[in-house]
Amino acid sequence: MRAIEPAYTGYAERDGVKLYWQRFGEGQPSIVLLPTWSIMDSRFWKAQVPYLARHFRVITFDGRGTGRSDRPAEAEAYSHVEFAADTIAVLDATETPDAVLVGLSCGALWGVQAAAARPDRVRGLIFLGPQVPLAPTHAGRTVYPFADRLDTTDGWAKYNRYHWLEGGYRDFLEFFAGQACTEPHSTKQIEDFIEWALDIEPAKLVASDEGLDACGLDSFRSVCERVRAPVLVIHGDGDELAHHARGAALAAVTGGELVTVASGGHFLQAREPVFVNRVVKRFVDRIAR
Repeated sequence: MRAIEPAYTGYAERDGVKLYWQRFGEGQPSIVLLPTWSIMDSRFWKAQVPYLARHFRVITFDGRGTGRSDRPAEAEAYSHVEFAADTIAVLDATETPDAVLVGLSCGALWGVQAAAARPDRVRGLIFLGPQVPLAPTHAGRTVYPFADRLDTTDGWAKYNRYHWLEGGYRDFLEFFAGQACTEPHSTKQIEDFIEWALDIEPAKLVASDEGLDACGLDSFRSVCERVRAPVLVIHGDGDELAHHARGAALAAVTGGELVTVASGGHFLQAREPVFVNRVVKRFVDRIAR
């Protein structure tokens, strides 16, 4: 039994892709907890839903490629533009006129795109560890090409399409989960990460990674500059997946607020749930007023 069961569930459908959504709580305004990169479904928000649903109307949905949503095969189906359009489709399906969007990591890409394209539907934006191309990433992540066959599987060489497709997917997940949860005593969070990610086919994750290549520095910065909704960025300065400089740059270009978590890693919603929940609630309360 989960901490809280959804009041309503259903599917939104857009261009032949079905998206599974869940709705909790009845308060206003509405909050949409966005999907992240297609490595896991919406269960990663499990520490946020029970608390936030006590105060707000909360919606989650499994991103394309994960959970009970459809899993397209082609890379083009996983661009940030597609995820943003999915978000609006879920708002329509749940009869939600507008909402505060909350995203982790790559979720910032679709949240910003949705806010820029449909400002009438987005009341505010909250991003945790945003993985956005506005500042350099960690140097180790750029050493090994994703699409080349490598002669090593050490470190970030595990982030490689051939390694995933040819039997090394779990090896990659164990490494990647450890990079997401760098704080001491993260065993449970790492185990959850791996369990959820094992539900995703390696080929679909390859497609989703290739689909993100469409979001380059210049194009994304111009999208950010069109955002008019208030923005909050929460970023750990110990994040080994998305460099803290990326969160700081996103806050700067959108005129948003930056909250830095000392020694915090990438999976803040799981490692610091009480802190994250309270900061999110304060921000949403300000928007509601």
